[in-house]
Amino acid sequence: MAAPDTPRTDDWWRSAAIYQVYPRSFADGDGDGTGDLAGVRARLPYLAELGIDALWFTPWYASPLVDGGYDVADYRTIDPAFGTLAEAEKLIVEAREMGIRAIVDIVPNHVSDQHQWFREALEAGPGSPERARFHFRPGRGENGELPPNDWPSQFAGNTWTRVPDGEWYLHLFTPEQPDLNWSHPDVRREHEDILRFWFERGVAGVRIDSAALLTKDPSLPDFVEGVDPHPYIDQDEIHDIYRSWRAIADEYGGVFVGEVWLPDAERFARYLRPDELHTAFNFNFLVCPWDPDRLRSVIDATLAEHAPVNAPATWVLCNHDVTRTVTRYGREDTGFDFAKKRFGTPTDLALGTRRARAAALLTLALPGSVYLYQGEELGLPEADIPRDRIQDPMHFRSEGVDPGRDGCRVPLPWEADAPAYGFGGTEPWLPQPADWARYAVDRQAADPGSMLSLYRTALELRRTEAGLGDGPMGWLPSPEGVLSFARAENLLCVVNLAGHSVPLPTHTDVLLASDELPADGVLPPDTAVWLRT
Repeated sequence: MAAPDTPRTDDWWRSAAIYQVYPRSFADGDGDGTGDLAGVRARLPYLAELGIDALWFTPWYASPLVDGGYDVADYRTIDPAFGTLAEAEKLIVEAREMGIRAIVDIVPNHVSDQHQWFREALEAGPGSPERARFHFRPGRGENGELPPNDWPSQFAGNTWTRVPDGEWYLHLFTPEQPDLNWSHPDVRREHEDILRFWFERGVAGVRIDSAALLTKDPSLPDFVEGVDPHPYIDQDEIHDIYRSWRAIADEYGGVFVGEVWLPDAERFARYLRPDELHTAFNFNFLVCPWDPDRLRSVIDATLAEHAPVNAPATWVLCNHDVTRTVTRYGREDTGFDFAKKRFGTPTDLALGTRRARAAALLTLALPGSVYLYQGEELGLPEADIPRDRIQDPMHFRSEGVDPGRDGCRVPLPWEADAPAYGFGGTEPWLPQPADWARYAVDRQAADPGSMLSLYRTALELRRTEAGLGDGPMGWLPSPEGVLSFARAENLLCVVNLAGHSVPLPTHTDVLLASDELPADGVLPPDTAVWLRT
């Protein structure tokens, strides 16, 4: 598909509901236990009925799958476990025919150690042009036996690995994911070509992994906590890269969403200037506890930091890295922190589910775009993975302390009474819990009170009600522990996070409630409602 003659101005992405597909766990079309593109294609009618605007596919490229596909060996080839490039092209077209756009995941900070460039670098030796595409350095110490610096890893463990000729290479993640040197022109040209490759195949957008990590201080200084600038996060030079990328996206009418974890609101907003990224993930909201004051503070801060650059906010409750919402909200600590993940943390799933239903209506009522991780619409809890089946490198690099991220990546249940709950085959790549029949799509689709029915109705209203999606919102006076705000067209969202019921505000209609409302005109605890006044 060639680039259009003139850039498109469609701003669908400002209000979009985007569904995150983790291909390995969505649906298995060939019965080998691994999700694939054939499985996604077969389930497109389900996604269309759900009512989403776009699909974000986590990496589907050729990969050894050391880190769930984020160790890419070839950005222009689909991993054989998932299918072929021709199937990906068909999927993009078929989804678009149903009104669903495709967003692909690009991983620019690093590649797999099986990538052709890295294999060439190992063979070429010290001082070679091939090694200049990465961060190879001699070690410190009398015989070079110490790493070049002490940078902390994004995972647990070391950030440098020594090769047989004595040099060390940098990897902010696993040793199988060597970091690219973004000061090298080959790296920039290659990724610009990759963007064009996928835009020309009809994708509507690109999600950028680890978007703030690409450029490094060339002197590779030791890390000092609290000293700015950080040697490898949010370096100023990174913005020139994204300006060049934006020019390419504008040729095709494509959009970007960046994975940008930054505490500084002003520096975060720089990524969203009109000539850089269109949107960035809102992680402060994702990790926020189920607490009215903190949620309101995060919402206010999010809207304030986006306003100067006129970018829409994004809202998300969960993704492929984070503990499932119903599990997290049922715990004593309802926030999320990678450093605090531990085996055996107790949870109240009934309470967590009630809160997750309310959080769904809160999230879908906020101005901007929203991301929905696969299985959230089913109310799936975090699965307990037997230790001998865990595959996530975060678990192993923590020496077994961190349970890893596999618990939120378990294959979806489609049919309550089918083998592997209809996922495909009989033995999925990760084990499904024995009690997941109750979460299956076919069972929930027939239940008007299910989580799936709630999401379908909410997404339909969000699409058809003029006051929802991107646009203004305003807080309303409300009792302590209650969040109440107005959208356009006389729409209200009220969320009760207090420990007791509260009176509903004056209204003419109840559009949707996260749980059944009593007849006495009150809103129970951990319940949300959309009202028309």
